[in-house]
Amino acid sequence: MKGQVAGRTELSAVPEKVPIVRLVAADSPRVHGEHAEHVKALAAMDTPLPPIVVHRPTMKVIDGIHRLRAAVLRGEEVLDVLFFTGTDADAFVLAVELNHAHGLPLSTADRKVAAARIVDSHPTWSDRRISAVTGLAASTVATVRKCSSERIRQSNTRIGKDGRVRPVDGTEARMRAAELMTANPSASLREVAKAVRISPSTAKDVRARLSRGESPATPRQRKRDDPRPPARDTAAELVASLARDPSLRFSESSRVLLRFIGCAAVGDEQWEEMLYAVPVHQRKTVAQLARECASAWRGFAERLECRPDRGAGS
Repeated sequence: MKGQVAGRTELSAVPEKVPIVRLVAADSPRVHGEHAEHVKALAAMDTPLPPIVVHRPTMKVIDGIHRLRAAVLRGEEVLDVLFFTGTDADAFVLAVELNHAHGLPLSTADRKVAAARIVDSHPTWSDRRISAVTGLAASTVATVRKCSSERIRQSNTRIGKDGRVRPVDGTEARMRAAELMTANPSASLREVAKAVRISPSTAKDVRARLSRGESPATPRQRKRDDPRPPARDTAAELVASLARDPSLRFSESSRVLLRFIGCAAVGDEQWEEMLYAVPVHQRKTVAQLARECASAWRGFAERLECRPDRGAGS
């Protein structure tokens, strides 16, 4: 009987005989309390009841309240007890996990209420980790977390079932890694990974994407950030709008910008024509330059978004 809570070793392996009068029936994950019929069924059994789990600091029953009630009906005075010595919050997690794993199953309502409480007490736990404890789908836990977001402390990281800490959204970390790699190309993957708190494999993927002229973010992350990218005709309209802006026509640098950014208005047919206009022996060179252009534009876009506004008249 091992829990998945942080201190799983805090559950004793050998049961102890404990007087029933010392036990406290409290903090059950069951919304509607105990089931009288289940207590009677257990009391009628001829075999010994399995050990119950008790929180040693408070003597509260973590798992086995129905067995406790059945023992009282039988007239017994002592019970076999396994002691848990962790925190109150982890004791509740263990109660949910054990009730989910065996005995009288928790109802869906019980598990949702328990998930909300665990999200509150363990806000850095991932949806999948809480799912494993409660028996709910990870998507259901995510919904519970969203509904509870107004009253719980939010975190930028989650602790998974394997105990590793991961960012909720790795896009920002990937962007920081890309900036470090661009500023210091000789930096090792481990140095970059340690600096921005990502795994070396993620740093390796970022470097590979940069070498191909791609965004450091994965397609899934880009889709989440911008689920509806502008269509080609929308880009053409934006370019035309920029060209009509007088403030972008009275300096050489602005006119150069308009010429460069005009590629966003190129249609699919034109891209196709240019694709086959490249000689076979120059394909690698043109592809490399296209990636470098894409990387340069991506860096320009990120710097532009972060650029501080100059004071009036400066």
